[in-house]
Amino acid sequence: MTSTEHTTETFQSLDELVSALSEGERTTYDNIIRSTNLPSSIYENFCSWSDKSYTRNCIIDTEKFELILLCWEPGQMTPIHDHGGEECWVKVISGEFRETIYQENEAGELTVVKSAVAKTNDITYMIDFMGFHSLENLSNERSMSLHLYAKPIRSCNSYDAISGEFVNKDLVYNTVSEFGTK
Repeated sequence: MTSTEHTTETFQSLDELVSALSEGERTTYDNIIRSTNLPSSIYENFCSWSDKSYTRNCIIDTEKFELILLCWEPGQMTPIHDHGGEECWVKVISGEFRETIYQENEAGELTVVKSAVAKTNDITYMIDFMGFHSLENLSNERSMSLHLYAKPIRSCNSYDAISGEFVNKDLVYNTVSEFGTK
């Protein structure tokens, strides 16, 4: 099966999704993630939760892409950040999120250029030339989002509200699945 054949297919398992991403190229990832409609129960084995912050749970990490499940308690949000030059697709598995996109002006000040709400099965896309963004769980319950990065992101620039500046931050996983070590 070629990567172009995946564009009309609906994936029935995580194995099928990972296989399609592995066989595909960056240019096919948008169609692949949009063809993914797995029940939230598929992700239960990858979940970890924290009252302090959302968690980053690695499903699979390859040279071409990484697939991460973020688990959110109500009200949790990311800092404003970029993606280290890589592309990012976010598929809402459960819940409702606000994505806010910012641009930095010549004086180094951040201004909001767009804010939108994404609900279950919605997909957002971000790449650094679009600006910086943050995500916030608007739900009154635990929520999950699936993040596809092409290529894996090892660090990003994250806005420090105290200093008013961006700082480089190394990214880590809260959990790594056995699936992710294939």
